[in-house]
Amino acid sequence: MAVPKAIVLPLLLLTCGAALGAPAYEGYLRNGNFEESPKKTDMKKTVLIGKTALPEWEITGFVEYIAGGPQPGGMYFPVAHGVHAVRLGNEATISQKLTVNPGSLYALTFGASRTCAQEEVLRVSVLPQTGDLPLQTLYNSFGGDVYAWGFVPKTSEVTVTFHNPGVQEDPACGPLLDAVAIKELSPPTYSRGNLVKNGGFEEGPHRLVNSTQGVLLPPKQEDVTSPLPGWIIESLKAAKFIDSKNFNVPSGKAAIELVAGKESAIAQVIRTTPGQTYSLSFVVGDARNDCHGDLMVEAFAAKDTLKVPHTSVGGGHFKTASFRFKAIDARTRITFYSGYYHTKKADIGSLCGPIIDDIVVSHVA
Repeated sequence: MAVPKAIVLPLLLLTCGAALGAPAYEGYLRNGNFEESPKKTDMKKTVLIGKTALPEWEITGFVEYIAGGPQPGGMYFPVAHGVHAVRLGNEATISQKLTVNPGSLYALTFGASRTCAQEEVLRVSVLPQTGDLPLQTLYNSFGGDVYAWGFVPKTSEVTVTFHNPGVQEDPACGPLLDAVAIKELSPPTYSRGNLVKNGGFEEGPHRLVNSTQGVLLPPKQEDVTSPLPGWIIESLKAAKFIDSKNFNVPSGKAAIELVAGKESAIAQVIRTTPGQTYSLSFVVGDARNDCHGDLMVEAFAAKDTLKVPHTSVGGGHFKTASFRFKAIDARTRITFYSGYYHTKKADIGSLCGPIIDDIVVSHVA
């Protein structure tokens, strides 16, 4: 059977990039979309038998290979990013070895959703880094939220592992994983006249080609290595990385949507001179994604704050706001969050919020 190009190409980019010090690469992991099916002899109904039953992956525990749609017993599993997915039962694991560049920043992007219990958790690890992503918050009502998770490898070979640490009454209960991709991220740099790194959010995690939902960025307590270069996800819930292909973005190819009110915040620590006055400017708007109503972005820098209201009619409008602040220390934290909680007008099960873009901090003469 011929192997799909989507599986082969990223592997070539992965190994060649690491060997030759090539520019950043991105794409699916090997069989990262799970469309290379197991042999019939390696399955008992939907359950995979043997640690090598899933092509290109190693498995332990109760792992199911599932086609999206209605399931036996009346359940329905949405597989948003393809046809097939894997479900990790109690204490189940899938893993894959990768060749990488030690010291570089990487982000995994993957589609994940809960299937049975509200408290399901997906543990992601590239040792010694690990993070638990709680899946009880559904950011959209269609299932298949897309997450990013960042890591910095210490060695040239690493093992990417997805694990269900839960123990449910039904041993099959657990997270559904339907696509896994990776991207090597470029280090954030300053642009001329701007003290903020990656202020336009142009550098960020891989966006799955068949996803229209954006990419959720986990808070730092679940991923200490931010998958958004230069920025800290400083909140209890995720922020969303959105692209110009599927959303209205003020400029460039990407922006950030604050989808969980005051529980969704981003921050960056910049270098400043104590006593110096600076100007902080940024763009606020809506993503033309049915998020209606009175939106609000609150910005903080040193001891100064600014609340920027934006009344959205879902048309993708935006405006620029700015304020001045005086630095107190050699490092100043700038923070942005949404003042209110919002859901889409026609879909109250999907969280949304204001977008921010083009963040600039400059000296005031």
